[in-house]
Parts: sequence; structure tokens; C-alpha cells
Amino acid sequence: MLYNVRSLGLSGVAGYEVSAECDLSNGLPAFDIVGLPDAAVREARERVRAAIKNCGFAFPVSRITINLAPANRRKAGTVYDLPILVGILAAGGQVRPPDGTAAFVGELSLSGALRPITGMLPMALAAVKAGITELYVPADSAPEATLAGNLTVYPVENVTALVEHLRGEHPLSPAQPWEPSPEDLLCPDFADVKGQDNVKRALEIAAAGGHNILMAGPPGSGKSMLARRLPGILPNMTRREALEATQIHSVLGLTSRRLPMLVQRPFRAPHHTISIMGLSGGGSPPRPGEISLAHNGVLFLDELPEFGKETLEVLRQPLEDGQVQISRVSGTEVFPARFMLVCAMNPCKCGWHGYAGRCRCSDAEVERYLGRLSGPLLDRIDLYVEVPPLNFDELSGKAAPAESSAAIRARVNQARGIQNARFGPDGPGCNAHMGPAELKAYCALDEAGTGLMKGAFTRLGLTARSYDRILRVARTIADLDGAGCIGVEHLAEAVQYRENEYLRR
Repeated sequence: MLYNVRSLGLSGVAGYEVSAECDLSNGLPAFDIVGLPDAAVREARERVRAAIKNCGFAFPVSRITINLAPANRRKAGTVYDLPILVGILAAGGQVRPPDGTAAFVGELSLSGALRPITGMLPMALAAVKAGITELYVPADSAPEATLAGNLTVYPVENVTALVEHLRGEHPLSPAQPWEPSPEDLLCPDFADVKGQDNVKRALEIAAAGGHNILMAGPPGSGKSMLARRLPGILPNMTRREALEATQIHSVLGLTSRRLPMLVQRPFRAPHHTISIMGLSGGGSPPRPGEISLAHNGVLFLDELPEFGKETLEVLRQPLEDGQVQISRVSGTEVFPARFMLVCAMNPCKCGWHGYAGRCRCSDAEVERYLGRLSGPLLDRIDLYVEVPPLNFDELSGKAAPAESSAAIRARVNQARGIQNARFGPDGPGCNAHMGPAELKAYCALDEAGTGLMKGAFTRLGLTARSYDRILRVARTIADLDGAGCIGVEHLAEAVQYRENEYLRR
């Protein structure tokens, strides 16, 4: 007897529908799985056999053939255990065949319990597009599946509970849509950072416009501390942005039953020993890297010159295009990578260049240290800010109390709201993503501004890219001020955030 069970699979960070065609026929007992299965899929034969027997059901003594269609796409992982089991039981008449709008995904243990799976969210979204209305998933993966919406999700603890539901004996209760708790929204506060008001201002501008920023200063000045508090002032994520980011984390198994969806913008801080593949993604089949995990969030590179030069160069294309293409023999995948780059560095190897009497580096050593950063990469950074060491009064708490992240975030959200109204739902997400048309329409300069920009272009040796980036930063500063046009004061502040002299050596 032939029976077809709907299921789902993963390709990169997107899901697609898979049909598990189960055929029981006469002949010598055998159990074959076809349809380009990998080793994990082929091993489903033993997991399914043991689960059926250990749950008290009869395993058919016949020739069993499972075809995972479409047969021309490679199937990977353990998500096909459950549809294969349901197909065998339905073809053998042991359970009532499920409705044609139902789909099954899940990994089985030998006892028949279901284990959580990776990539649940992209598969659930694919189920909605395919017209599937009921989705049976492991109980630990059910909260994530509910995020897709327009889908009845049934959490399944074990095979026995599923069979009793399909037989109508003990119906399963659908999972309730997941909602975050207030504790999930907590993050470090800018009020903890003493002093550094100029750096906080630069970070506020970067957050409001989605700009890349580099902080340079001696050890212990607070660069890392400031960067790690940046998520607390970033604008609220839309549901679309949250789902996009969560899909990538889901594929790599970084979600959980307690927190199935990202509620804060992602903050990724890879160590400087990371490889090119770890940063950009890769493998066979290709998998996302750190720049994709930072999609719609922050990629923080601490001790920037300590990263491998070739590793840093892979950032150049994603910073411009907002995506990264990984090509391998097994296939090509395009992963989203629209992130905000935040960097921190010391001015030299010992960290005290520019501070008389404290630097132990020669001029050649300083040049060699800074030479690890290429001009094209530095040209893609919008704001450069120096982080000086704190004085005693600032450290001892005698200075005025620092502003909280909530107050800064309110201004950032207001500025981002202006940008959303300006560009509309189909336009750039923020000022940093403006194209030539938006720059021409919204970043026009008056005569005074044009004169200021002409002087800066010659004096700083700007490129066409850095010229556009100054305009984008000036537009963000104007938005923070609630100004309709870019004024000279906005442009002057944007110009001062270009790189310091020692970076141009």
C-alpha cells in the first residue's frame, strides 16, 4: 500500500516542502530510503524501526520503500524521522491517515520520544506558504513553530501520544503562540558607563542611522563596555526583522524552547582568531557565518587589527550588498548579512600611541600594526571616534550621573521613525542604506554646506564612497535634531567623525 505524508526540509536558511512517499509491498523484508538522503536520513531506518517496536506497534514484515520528493534535492538531518514513521503506520493501517493539509517533522529517539530540531522557524514559514494548516512537531520546538502564524501547531512528546491523537482517542492540544517576557528584554545600561559623552553621542548617531563605527583608544578606556551596551539603544525590531534574524539562528540551533525568537537585535562578538569560513559562512552544504548571525543587529570586532587581514577583507562585499554568497561544489547559497559593524582597537600594539611617555612602540611598529587595516575596509566605516582614558573624578563618581539607555533609545526610535516615514515600507531600512536616488532626494546641501563639503573633500582626501557616507551621517544627525534639511552644523559634526590622522598614515 502507498501513502504520502507531507513534511518539510531546509535549504540554506529557507524551508521547502518535502513529500515522504511510503510504499509497503510484497517481497523480502527490506527498508530503503531514496531521494538523495544523507547519512543522518539513512540512519532514520533504525530509529524508526526501534521507535515503532518500543511503543508497542507492529513493524511491517514487508518491503518498505520511502521516497523523499523532490528527489533531485539533497535531504539532510533528522527531521524526516516522524513523517517516515507516520507513513509506515498509515500505510500498514495502524493509524487513521492524517488530513492532506497536515505535515510532520521531528527526530525520534529509540524509545519513541521526540527530540527538538534545528531550523523549525524557516520550515514553519514554508509550511504556511505551501498551504499546510496543521503542523506536528516535537514539543520543545513547538513555541518556535507558532511564530509563523496562520498555523495550528501540535506539540508531540512521543509517538504514543501522536498515535492516540490520530486515532481520535486522546486529542493533542494546540500550542499557544509564544510571547516574550519582560526579563527577555533586559540588557546592560549606558548609565553604568562613566564619562565618554562624546563616544556615547557617536554611538547614538550610529544606532539611529544604522551606521558603522570604529572606536580607538588605549586599554581600559571603556571601548568594549560601550559596545556591549549598544543593543540597549538600538531601535526596536519589527516583526519582519525579528523573524529574518531568528531564522538564521534557528538553522544553527541557537534558539531554545524558552526563547524561540530574538527579542533584542543580535549582538555577535567573534574572537579575533576566527577563520574566514567562521566569519562569512561556508562548509558543505554551506551554512551561515557570524556576519549572517548579526543580520539586523551588530557585529562587534574587538581588537580589530588582531584579526587576520584576509578575514577582514571578506567584510567588504557584505557591507555594501547586505548579503553574502557562498559557492561550493555542493551548491550556492545566498545568506542575508545586513549588519551594523562596530569595531574597537588600540592605537598601537602596546595601546598608548599618542600619549607621551607611555608608548613603547617605534614608528615602524605602529605603521605595521595599523597596516593590517586596508583602506577599502576603513572607507566603509561611517564614524571614527577616539575613546580617551578617564580621569580620576570621572572614575570616582564625582561627575554627574550618566544618561540611561532608555532615554537614548527614545531619541533613536524617534529618529528611526522619521526615516521609516520618509522611505516607506519598500524603501531603505535606515539612512545608512540609502542609495543614489535617496541621497539626491534627501541629502541636498545649501550653498554653505556645499562650501564646507568641498573644503573637507580636499583636506581629508575623501573618496566618492566616504563623501556619500558623510552625507548619510549628516542626514541622521539632522533627524535626531528633528530638522527637515541638513544644516551646516549637522554636516560639520558628520565631517569630524572621519578617521583620525594616524589611521591615514
